[in-house]
Amino acid sequence: MEKQSSYTYDIIQVCLLAGKVMLQNGGETYRVEDTMTRIADACGAINSNSYVTPTGIFFSLEGPELSTQLIRISERTTDLDKVTKVNSISRRISSGDLSIQDAHIELDRLDKMTERYTFPKQLIAAAIASGCFLIMFQGSWNDFFPAVIAGGGGFFSVNFFNRLVPVKFFSEFLASFVIGLLAVLFVSTGLGEQLDKIIIGSVMPLVPGLLITNAVRDLMAGHLISGLSKGAEAFLTAFAIGAGIALVVSFL
Repeated sequence: MEKQSSYTYDIIQVCLLAGKVMLQNGGETYRVEDTMTRIADACGAINSNSYVTPTGIFFSLEGPELSTQLIRISERTTDLDKVTKVNSISRRISSGDLSIQDAHIELDRLDKMTERYTFPKQLIAAAIASGCFLIMFQGSWNDFFPAVIAGGGGFFSVNFFNRLVPVKFFSEFLASFVIGLLAVLFVSTGLGEQLDKIIIGSVMPLVPGLLITNAVRDLMAGHLISGLSKGAEAFLTAFAIGAGIALVVSFL
């Protein structure tokens, strides 16, 4: 009985850790629940129940003794590579190629893994993407480098302010405000031509595209609470970006 209880505990820990890694790195709610259920089924725990929200995961196994645990999710980012690796681990467990103990070791290593790309690389990518978005929105090539600088400045600002004030709304508001100031500065000095195109291209790295996509997918899958909460978070992010730009433009 003690051995069975220990094995049940191991299953719960692996399922919760897999769900945590996925949810923290951009996985959809329904996909997190499905992965946890598949892992439990592969380990012989057929009667499993999971309930996932953007801020917490409940998981339970029915048996001689009902076992239920909760894990809190306080920080979320985007790293779809980790989500893919968790899915790979889940498939290996289902096929019998990976034991529950080894799976826990791999998931723990994956959870502690730092970002694949350093901040300077992310900054350069965001800056170049801003210039490319400007061209995509039919902006002038003369505004390419102003958009690159403004977009890079905005991406740097959102990370800098997020460390000073760990409130997502304020960091995004201040970052968009910086983007607006830089765009106005370029246009007023003659280094830029189209203010609107520079601003649009520069704010694109801040736009919550994945969050909006996951909100819609969760709503379509029937996860109303998660879908609405993610939609509300995306709306607040969009509002913060728009408010920061509007504050700059209103003084022109």
